[in-house]
Amino acid sequence: MTLPQLGALPAQVRPGQPRLAPSLRMMARQAPPRLLRDHIDPAPLMLGNDTLGDCTSAGLGNHIRATAALGGFQVGVRTADAIQFYERSTGYTPADPSTDQGGIESDVLTYASRNGYALENETLFPIWGTAEPDDFNGMRNIMASMGAAYLGVQLAIADQGDGVLDTTTPGDQTPGSWGGHCLLAWGYTGTADTDLVSLLTWGTIRQATWRWVRSRIMECHGVAWRQLVPASGMTLMGGDWGALVEANREYLAG
Repeated sequence: MTLPQLGALPAQVRPGQPRLAPSLRMMARQAPPRLLRDHIDPAPLMLGNDTLGDCTSAGLGNHIRATAALGGFQVGVRTADAIQFYERSTGYTPADPSTDQGGIESDVLTYASRNGYALENETLFPIWGTAEPDDFNGMRNIMASMGAAYLGVQLAIADQGDGVLDTTTPGDQTPGSWGGHCLLAWGYTGTADTDLVSLLTWGTIRQATWRWVRSRIMECHGVAWRQLVPASGMTLMGGDWGALVEANREYLAG
């Protein structure tokens, strides 16, 4: 069996990086008991993550596509776009395979907010903020209000099989025994341990239990694309949109 690649390096918190604190109205409110999106196709793509450790770039490319799908349209993201962003945001050099080392999510998000995610005909600029990885109500609010949660997880060797990702599947369940990976949390059937979370990764939608997410989670970020979100969509974040824009501005100003 040929396994896909990973590529999320251990989580790092940079001084002053934007935060999605529990005190924000969007994060403090009770998240929806379920977020069912079976009627919406986020159309995730592999974007090179079958051969390169570019999951941090592929995750952003697929976040763009998921955001567009929620708006009733789609944005073309090519594998070449994802690889180019991987090069620029991590230092990967195609001529030197030893530089395929993956990326640090906070650094990749910083690069994207400062320089954009370049596509064939446009460059998109996100705003972003980090939530506490154990704030699952906050994670669900990010999914409901910002389209999808941009996660870093520590995969176990037991996660290499097909089927629902769970902490009861055969094999080594040690988080990180396979490696770090970036993926998107897109929807969920409920909030109990055995309820299912829809994850966008490796060009498909995988199902996982909440207890699996709790076991594997390393970091959680919210990402939003002003160029893709209609003005009405910003109301999902309420007054927190302006606060997050300002937090990003201050962070980039250093």
